[in-house]
Amino acid sequence: MDTKEAAPFETASFYIPFYIPPPSFSQLLIYHKSHFQLKKLLYIHTLNYLAINMDVQAVKQRFEIIGNSPKLNRAIEIATQVAATDMSVLITGESGTGKEVFPKIIHQFSARKHGQYIAVNCGAIPEGTIDSELFGHEKGSFTGAHEKRKGYFEVADGGTIFLDEVAELPLSTQVRLLRILETGEFLKVGSSTVLKTNVRVVAATNVNLIEAIQSGRFREDLYYRLNTVPITIPPLRDRKEDILLLFRKFSADFAEKYRMPAVKLTDPAKEVLLSYRWDGNIRQLKNITEQVSVLEGDRVIEGDTLKNYLPNFNLEKLPAIYNKGVDEKTFSSEREILYKVLFDMKKDMTELKKIVSNIIQSGTDSKTNEINTRILKNMYPEHDTDEPIDQPEPISFSINKEDNHVIQDTEEIIEESLSLEDKEKELIKKALEKHGGRRKQAAIELGISERTLYRKIKEYDLNE
Repeated sequence: MDTKEAAPFETASFYIPFYIPPPSFSQLLIYHKSHFQLKKLLYIHTLNYLAINMDVQAVKQRFEIIGNSPKLNRAIEIATQVAATDMSVLITGESGTGKEVFPKIIHQFSARKHGQYIAVNCGAIPEGTIDSELFGHEKGSFTGAHEKRKGYFEVADGGTIFLDEVAELPLSTQVRLLRILETGEFLKVGSSTVLKTNVRVVAATNVNLIEAIQSGRFREDLYYRLNTVPITIPPLRDRKEDILLLFRKFSADFAEKYRMPAVKLTDPAKEVLLSYRWDGNIRQLKNITEQVSVLEGDRVIEGDTLKNYLPNFNLEKLPAIYNKGVDEKTFSSEREILYKVLFDMKKDMTELKKIVSNIIQSGTDSKTNEINTRILKNMYPEHDTDEPIDQPEPISFSINKEDNHVIQDTEEIIEESLSLEDKEKELIKKALEKHGGRRKQAAIELGISERTLYRKIKEYDLNE
C-alpha cells in the first residue's frame, strides 16, 4: 500500500522539479516599456533614413547633380554632414568627375554661406606668382609690384576657399598653407607683419597624394592636415547605372541649345556606351554627346555609329611593363634623365676613341690589349671581357721616301660643354626650330609645361 501511494508523488516530482512563478506587474511593465522603446528607435531610424534620402535628392536638384549611384549618394551625404563644421576637406577623384561641385555644397550648407567663396586653380597659376596670389604682397616686394595687393586668403576671411589641383603647389607654398591650416596666420610677400584669417579650406586633386609624398613632391604633414575629412568621387565607369541618365540629360540640353530634336540610342548603342571605359569621365561623355547631337543627321544612333566617336574603343589595352629598378628620387624630372643618358653616351664615345687611338698607335701588343680590356670592363660591366680583344690584322703599307708630301692631322677636337644650362638651352632651341617657333608644340616635345617654356625662353633670352 505504501508503494502504491508513493508512485504518483514520484511521478509528479519528476515532471515539476521546481516552481515557476508568474511574471510580476513591474516585470510586465519593463517588458512593454523596452518593446515600446525598440519600436520608437526603429521609427526614428526610419525617419532619419528618409530624411537623409530627401536631403540628398534636394541637393541633387539644387546643384543639378545627375545620378543614383550609391557611391555618389554617399559622397553627397558626407559633404552635407561635414558642412556644419569647420574641418578641412580633401576631395579626390579622377579628372572630369565633377569635384568642383562638392565645395559649393559644403559652403552653401555651412554657417559661412554668407561669406566669400573663392575657387583657385593651383595648376593654372605660375610658380613665381602663386604666393602673391594666395597670400598677397606689399608694394615693391618684387619687380612689377607697383601697389599693395590682398591675397585670396585675406579676401576670403570668414568664408570658404577651394584649392583645386592642390598637388601642383610648390613645396615652399605648401609650408605657408600648412601654417594657415594650423594657426590661421600668414605673411604677405615682402612683409614681416603676421596677419590672421578665419577661412575654411576645401582642397581637391586627381593625383595620388601618397605616391606624391613618397616621391617628395607633396608634404606628408600637409596631407594629413588637409585630409581631415576625405570625400572620394567615383569615376564614371563605376557608375554604370548613371551613364544613360547623363546621356539623356546632355542630349536634351544640347537639343534645346541648338534647337534640334534630341538624339536617342538603340539597344546596341546603349551597350556600347555602357561598355566603354570613359577615361575622361563625365566631361568626356558630355563632349561626345554634343558631337553626336551636332554631327549626326539621324536622330536614332546605332552602335556602329557611336563607336566612331569613342576613341580607342576597339583597342585592346594590355598592361604596360614598368621597371622600377631605378630609384625615382634620383631624378627630379625627365629632363635630368635625358641629360644623364647623353652624358653616359658621350663618356662611352670618349672611351671608344681611346681604344681606337691605342690600336692605331701601339699596334697589337699585349699591353694594349690589357688596357682595352680594362676600359671595356668599365664601360660594360655586365659583359664578360676577360677574353682578349680580337685585334684586326695589321695593315702593312710602304711609303715612298721620294714623295715629299707631308701628311698632317688637321682634325681639331672641341671639348663639349657639360653644363646643364647649355644643354637645356640647346634642346629648347632645337625644339623651337623643329616646330617653327610654335611654343605649345615645343613644350609638348620637351615634356614641360608651356608656362615653364616661356620662363626658360625669357631666362636664356631666346626670343630671337
